[in-house]
This record gives sequence, C-alpha cells and structure tokens, in this order.
Amino acid sequence: MHITVNNIRLHVSQQEGDGPTLVFLHYWGGSSRTWGAVIDALPAGYRSVAPDLRGWGDSDAPSNNAYALTDFAADVEHLVAALDLKQYVLVGHSMGGKIAQLLASHRPQGLQGLVLVATAPPTPLALPPEARAAMESAYNSPESVGMSIDHMLTAKPLSAAQRDHVITDSLRGAPQARVAWPNYTSRKDISEEVAKIAVPTIVIAGELDKVDPVAVLQAEVLSRIPQATLRVLPGTGHLSPLESAPELAEVIASFVDSLA
Repeated sequence: MHITVNNIRLHVSQQEGDGPTLVFLHYWGGSSRTWGAVIDALPAGYRSVAPDLRGWGDSDAPSNNAYALTDFAADVEHLVAALDLKQYVLVGHSMGGKIAQLLASHRPQGLQGLVLVATAPPTPLALPPEARAAMESAYNSPESVGMSIDHMLTAKPLSAAQRDHVITDSLRGAPQARVAWPNYTSRKDISEEVAKIAVPTIVIAGELDKVDPVAVLQAEVLSRIPQATLRVLPGTGHLSPLESAPELAEVIASFVDSLA
C-alpha cells in the first residue's frame, strides 16, 4: 500500500496482528522487503509496519537535498501518526538505526522500545575522500553491488534469491538517495540527542560486521544511549536481517516480550 505523509508518498508493507507492533526501518540500499525473513520468523500475532524509506523501493524520491536525517525521521513520525499506532517498537538497521535513534530521542508518544540492528552510530561517519567516493559508486552496477556484498556487507553467503534482492534494491535507489548517505546524511552528529532516549534499547551487532563493528558500537552507541544493552550474533556480517534472520527474530521477540 501507499500512504502520503510529510508531503511524500511512501510504500508501506504491513502484516496485521493483535500483538506487539514493530516498525522496521531498512538500511542504505535496502527496502521494506529486507525485513521479510525476519518478519516471517517472528511469533504469530505480531503486527509489522515496514516502509520503503524516501528514495528507495517503491516510495517517492524527492529532488536533491531532501535526504537529511531529519527528513527520514519526520517521515516515520508522520507514518506512525497516520496509522494511529498507540504503542510500538522501532527496529532500525544501519541507516535505519540512525533514523530510529533520532526519532527515539524526541521521546514520541507510544514508543515502547528501540531495537538497533548493526546500527550506524550517532556520531558522524568519518571517511577519507577516496572511501567516500567509493561509497557513492557502490550501487552503480550489478557488479559493484556484488563486490559490496562479498567484501563488505556479509560474512555468510546469501542465497541466490537474497543476492538478487540486494542487487535489485540497491540499483533501484534514486541516484540522489544513493549519494546522500555518504555525503551528508551519515555525517549528521546526533550524539547529544541520543542521550535523551528514554526507552529500553537493545543493540544487536554482527560478530563479523565490517561496516559497523562490535567495538565501534560499544564505544559510540552503548556508551551514549541510556538503558542500552548489547547482543552479538555469531558469524554474522552487516546484513543480519538476511544472513541470520531466525536468530535476529528470536532476539527481537525476546526483547519485545521483556517490555510487556
């Protein structure tokens, strides 16, 4: 389905249920379907809401300079209001994790908990110019996406279908959305804001993550967010929603149950 919020038309995948409501935010290069296997592995009855973030999947792609972290967070905040979610848990992966951190720092009504999966830290992404240029071109072709999968994003092999999904979603991203993250969205410093997060938070790291390693998450995320705890998924890289979906779903469900 499509929902117009914050002056943008978002594609939103939903699974109805009378249990806890989880709002899933995908990574830079992904879409709502990144979460498909995790959602399928959750206990029966959970309600899930997974938008394609602006510029990705089937959502609208605004013109340049409309991909600030505040733009993404406002989209999600308006989506929660449009769906009249009274109580919910935010689940953010990588870029989606940084968006979730900013939104949670606003202490929105109804937010019960925060799940940060291989999250981007609240501090600015510090990269030398050549590395930033490499990120800008990482999703330019099937070959470049494949190189990113093999050398940066995963520790476990993906199935042929998963690999195709990652390549397709990465290439479908609007050019302005692809370059925004390495150039300015990821460089937003919200390290002071995240100290205001007032809900229980779990950080779920991949043991072999090369993008956001365990040590970085301990130093930059766990040290700044009150009540945050850490779980590490063995043998897993950055794409844990694809590499270790059942294990990730189990950790999320256990955390959500602890909030009841």
